[in-house]
Amino acid sequence: MVGKKAKAQQAVSNRTLFSVISASSVGTLIEWYDFYIFGSLAAILSSQFFPKDNPTAALLSTLATFAAGFVVRPFGALVFGRLGDLVGRKYTFLVTLVLMGGSTFAIGLVPGYATIGFWAPLLVLLLRLIQGLALGGEYGGAATYVAEYAPEGRRGFYTSFIQTTATLGLFVSLGVILITRQTLGVETFGEWGWRVPFLVSILLVGVSIIIRLRMAESPLFAKLKSEGKTSTNPLAESFGKKQNLKMVLLALFGATAGQGVIWYTGQFYALSFIQKACNIEFVQSNVIVAVALLGATPFFVIFGSLSDRIGRKPIMLAGMLLGVLTYRPIYDKLYNLADLSTRQEIVDARTISRKSAAQPNGDLLTTMTTSHYYGDGLVAQDIEKTITSRKPAAPTVKPEVSKAILLPSRSLWLMIALVFIQVLYVAMVYGPIAAFLVELFPTRIRYTSMSLPYHIGNGIFGGLTPFIATALVATATKANEAVPGSVEKPYLEGLWYPILIAAVCFVIGAFYLSKNEKANE
Repeated sequence: MVGKKAKAQQAVSNRTLFSVISASSVGTLIEWYDFYIFGSLAAILSSQFFPKDNPTAALLSTLATFAAGFVVRPFGALVFGRLGDLVGRKYTFLVTLVLMGGSTFAIGLVPGYATIGFWAPLLVLLLRLIQGLALGGEYGGAATYVAEYAPEGRRGFYTSFIQTTATLGLFVSLGVILITRQTLGVETFGEWGWRVPFLVSILLVGVSIIIRLRMAESPLFAKLKSEGKTSTNPLAESFGKKQNLKMVLLALFGATAGQGVIWYTGQFYALSFIQKACNIEFVQSNVIVAVALLGATPFFVIFGSLSDRIGRKPIMLAGMLLGVLTYRPIYDKLYNLADLSTRQEIVDARTISRKSAAQPNGDLLTTMTTSHYYGDGLVAQDIEKTITSRKPAAPTVKPEVSKAILLPSRSLWLMIALVFIQVLYVAMVYGPIAAFLVELFPTRIRYTSMSLPYHIGNGIFGGLTPFIATALVATATKANEAVPGSVEKPYLEGLWYPILIAAVCFVIGAFYLSKNEKANE
């Protein structure tokens, strides 16, 4: 009889736990979707919100705006972390969800640069800053909430479901973009269809709010609050006490900084590199990353669960070290898969097509596509878009020229495999990190203490990866143009940033991070 009762209680407990994980994960996934939709559309947004006369500068400006959302994440961690330790986990990350969803929806409504000039990038920057603040409070709350429900010895497994939401959020953003683009058509998507992924987020946020309103407070925090043991000043207690400050710094420079650059290199910089350095066609490039993400996502749970048995440290440090050792060979192979200089074109097969379409303002857009065919099945398209104005004596507009490469099946799957390997590294460093951070700090100041090193590591070190890496490549390419051969393989120069950060973090973590560092609950 006792055995049946215990089993029934365990079943109820498991249902409660998975209900908590589901509710937390849905909301966090939507917040990541909202946050990453901007990065997924960086190439298009650069032409919408910035002047078109310098595409490289426009892309860098877009990536800088994207990065701004990461830079303010630590401030959001402080504001909402303090609120979470004072008021509670549940209502704090309910507020962050509303802020994130509202900002994303508003970005979809901001007029382009051609309509309101520099007000466009300024408004988008403001909304990105709000998004960054909101995300700074969301992740720490969700990870803490799930961890405080999870049984001892299983936190790595249960919190790893929260870890999948970042990758799944990116996957969903790519999926929504592709579906919208295929439904509306390339031209319509480039004109206004890109706004749809931003606008539909309000529906997702509404569903998530309803789910989260039904959630109860974390049992550990509720117990602490009922006993009157909650912190009266989480900021002072987290960063004013030497021992706790030491753990914050160790978490940052021994784990989260390296984890951050591995995360953003393996997913975001990979997409940017494939689109910009390799010139892979828009849909195909997004499919490559989406398939790799989908295939590697279960490994977040696998490595999270494994960390319960062998410790968080060896898995996270192994992921960093693999990135340090293999990034340059992997990205060199990615580039070579699309390198036209190593291929022989079938000149007789070359085709040219022209298509003209009237614009809403009466102008005529003419698109000329020259398709080059190669022996291995690769197709390279030179696309030239020219706008002819209907206005009398209108100035001549310089044609917009771009390149799109379509990979044959074998090269396509090889590129997917190379991105998949990078996402495996991400799963190794990211799967165990939530459990690691939660266990590092006591319950009374956990939300504040864990959120700051996480968001500095991911927001500053990780979030700046696409911008810094792209800027390093641009600088190396410019140097090569000035002095040919001065930089060997300039397209790989951007990788020195994540390699350096991950290497430093690996060394500090290896020497100073305990295998099973845990704070008293």
